[in-house]
Amino acid sequence: MKTDTLSGYNAVAAAFHRRPAAVQRLFYTPNLKVSAGPFCATLAAARKPYRMVEADELEKIAGTPHHGGIVAVATGQAPIILDPTNPPKCKLLLVLDGIGNPHNLGAIARSAAFFGVKALLIGEGAGNALPSDAAFRVAEGGMEYLDFYRTRDLPRALAMMDPHYRTVASSLGTDAMSLADLPRDRPVALVLGNEEDGVSAAVLAACRRQVRIVGRGHGQSLNVAQAGAVFLAALA
Repeated sequence: MKTDTLSGYNAVAAAFHRRPAAVQRLFYTPNLKVSAGPFCATLAAARKPYRMVEADELEKIAGTPHHGGIVAVATGQAPIILDPTNPPKCKLLLVLDGIGNPHNLGAIARSAAFFGVKALLIGEGAGNALPSDAAFRVAEGGMEYLDFYRTRDLPRALAMMDPHYRTVASSLGTDAMSLADLPRDRPVALVLGNEEDGVSAAVLAACRRQVRIVGRGHGQSLNVAQAGAVFLAALA
């Protein structure tokens, strides 16, 4: 059975808030004893283990020195297979095409949760990051507030979702309209693309519109996680 290793207070607290029954074990350093108290009580009531450990042992448990002094191990949640004829119903569906860095996935999920996005669709395949320990850590609890969906054929899924969403790809192309000019009269499925190459040609062709962030200074573009935050602030 897949498990999620959740590092840092915010990630652990969100898991206890959203899916307490999934948390199986808890570890924390002495300086987090008070903060971990309510979590320990929850696990004690469920007859599940928790333990105070030193920082070097916690690093081994977490698999990273960036554990924030507290780590929970929870039953993993696999992304839901998307039915494109009956997609999640929300005003903004965030779609990731080729996001390969789990830290970017985590940062995007954190922004999505902050701006109230409910669902995130990931295109499967080589080079596509899926929820992982690193993504959970960077998301600071944000991933607990998102419903994750996956599809093996993202272009087809986007085409089939056309009756439900205005499909929009982020792009630097000359055909891309300014974010400020994007109509807001129907739900939007916003696609963010690969860190180096952007949205793939097949996915770009499947989208009804292309949109870009208009900068006023230097530099060609933003990091995809930064761009995602700008898009979400405007659209969510």
